[in-house]
Amino acid sequence: MRLTPSVAGNETRLCGKGGGTTENGLRQLAVVYAVFSCGHALVELGLAENERMLLERAVSGDDGALSELLVGCDAELRSRFSGKIHRRYRSVLSIADVLQVTYMEAFLRISRFRVGGNGSFVNWLTKIADSNLISAIRELNRQKRPPRQRQISLSMGTNSHIALLATLAGSQASPSQQASRSEIRDAIDRAISLLPPDYRDVVQGFDIDGIDTHEIAARMQRSPGAVYMIKARAHIRLAEILGDSTQFF
Repeated sequence: MRLTPSVAGNETRLCGKGGGTTENGLRQLAVVYAVFSCGHALVELGLAENERMLLERAVSGDDGALSELLVGCDAELRSRFSGKIHRRYRSVLSIADVLQVTYMEAFLRISRFRVGGNGSFVNWLTKIADSNLISAIRELNRQKRPPRQRQISLSMGTNSHIALLATLAGSQASPSQQASRSEIRDAIDRAISLLPPDYRDVVQGFDIDGIDTHEIAARMQRSPGAVYMIKARAHIRLAEILGDSTQFF
């Protein structure tokens, strides 16, 4: 059983929905949604005096410790991002969207965090959230002008896996021309299977199946802005997986 958040106004509720899992994705996201479901009902707990101990445990892979840290930071993050979303985007993007994706990223990236002084953790989360918000705004601004690789794919029937690989390459060296289409397809499908469930669903729907963003958002009970954020983060994760496991880049 997979937990999917449904956002309405300032409330977040959990909705059960059938779906597959990655090896670690469901474990990570279940904790994320358990934390996030507290929403505005959270008391402004602040971080306890044992913050450093919790951080060390979280970095070592303790999901419970990370969950407690996120609960403690939630009110501060909401305060920091209050008013940051321009009114023109508020119908398709909310603070709840930004924080949900930020919490997912925290679980994926916590092993890289270096414990520092007071406030280092919430400042780290703020940087991730800022990046997520920038990604969402950038995608919303160009939604009527698809990226060139996607235009080529849609207009010429280019293999969607090859178009996705070219998109992931970005400013890096061009994808290897030595790989066959079947090799590219198999490698990308394997990489997609390693993504957390929401990341996988967005990449599969948007990049592979060519489904409209608003339809994906409706299926996932997310806002279009959240889908754009997830897609941006998922592309980064895919590039990392492919860079580590293939010679495409």
